[in-house]
Amino acid sequence: MKKEKTVDFHIKWGWHAISRMYNAYAARFDITMAIGYVLLNIDLEEGTPATKIGPLLGMEPRSLVRMLKSLEERGLIRREVDGSDKRFVRIYLTDEGRAKREMAREGVIQFNNMIRERIPLDKLVTFFEVMKDINRIVEEENNKLKASEPEELTLE
Repeated sequence: MKKEKTVDFHIKWGWHAISRMYNAYAARFDITMAIGYVLLNIDLEEGTPATKIGPLLGMEPRSLVRMLKSLEERGLIRREVDGSDKRFVRIYLTDEGRAKREMAREGVIQFNNMIRERIPLDKLVTFFEVMKDINRIVEEENNKLKASEPEELTLE
């Protein structure tokens, strides 16, 4: 099968194009797309437990630790021990982090408005339905693979 005919090629190709565009946009504000996503996923009022950020973004714990350390060093976030449970650390945005978050938010809004202006709503609805189906199928397959013994692994 040619790569151009595979589903994963088009998803990855599209995501890389979006990622490059977001990184070019974010660079104007001295951040990256990854930093923008982290900032967008921190609750403005309550903060966000550090352990919740990684799964939201699909980041491995090591990568998340490095990212949070970098964001703290840059003055975009602060860490506070949770008042009700000392085992947890909450991540809060600093004023600078809020400003960068707003820049990232604006970039996401601009991109979505541009897409909605150029692609008819019925096509977008179909795209969202297909992506939900793909994600559901992938999740089901992941669950099967996790439950299987190594010698039994087969993609159907």
